[in-house]
Amino acid sequence: MAYTNINFKSKKALKESIAANVAVEVYNPGLGGDLSNFTGTVFLEGPHYPEAHKWYAEAAVVNGLVKKVK
Repeated sequence: MAYTNINFKSKKALKESIAANVAVEVYNPGLGGDLSNFTGTVFLEGPHYPEAHKWYAEAAVVNGLVKKVK
């Protein structure tokens, strides 16, 4: 699972940011964090630890930036 650089409280807020062309980066603390060159599909969760995760999403990523959320 990966996280976004912005601590979204809901998947709806994430989708709204993507629709507004906000640059949302992804990172994975378990894999060294840096996914700036990654292109593909990731699975996101939020809000960030230590809060309980309340949402999960599948996202299309291009060069470390979220482009589409399912």
